[in-house]
Amino acid sequence: MKKFIPITVFTIAMGFLEAAVVVYLRQIYYPAGFSFPLNPYMPQNILLIELLREICTIVMLACVGILAAENFIKKLCYFLFAFGVWDIFYYVGLKIFLNWPQSLLTWDLLFLIPLPWVGPVLAPVICSLTMIFLAVNRIFVDEKYGMLLKGKFIDWLLVVLGSLLIYATFTVDFTKLIIAGGFITKFSTLATDPEFAKTVSLYKPEKFFWFPFIMGELLILISFFKVLYENRKAK
Repeated sequence: MKKFIPITVFTIAMGFLEAAVVVYLRQIYYPAGFSFPLNPYMPQNILLIELLREICTIVMLACVGILAAENFIKKLCYFLFAFGVWDIFYYVGLKIFLNWPQSLLTWDLLFLIPLPWVGPVLAPVICSLTMIFLAVNRIFVDEKYGMLLKGKFIDWLLVVLGSLLIYATFTVDFTKLIIAGGFITKFSTLATDPEFAKTVSLYKPEKFFWFPFIMGELLILISFFKVLYENRKAK
């Protein structure tokens, strides 16, 4: 459990660093404050650099998990914990630096990989809190009680289905834009496609699908508590 302390310090610093980078970008491309529709005049090379930055961020967080543990499950737990803390303190940083978001229901552009994710800030914060909760409890049970929680196929299936539901709620809008605009065949070059940029410049999110999002969260949590119960019963 002691490993959580340096990981927390590191990922809080990462969150504030990420927020600082976004402050610079918004000062240049959204001087009046970030909002939808997105700025269509962001240079293509900047978009590509943003994609690279996201990849590098995930690699850094993954390395935290890889270096912190010996087996795959623990590595995954530390990665999820690092991701959750980083994401939350990214928004804490933006609130301190820019007094943004105005509320937890303010819409944000969350990720760009493999296509843009959008949603109210509250949604990724809930995901991050869930990641932290699952990671800390999994490590705690292992180290405190010596219980190596082992899930069955159905348990992993619940996690995968829940994750896919959550992913779909974040990407459904841009998936519709891509399909409706006939951009599927240009998927690999969307970041540099002027027609897609024009379509995005007209897009303004209106509705977030909270029901499937909550269902996804519940499936993941049900899987965790099911595994915990079955392992305690077996012991």
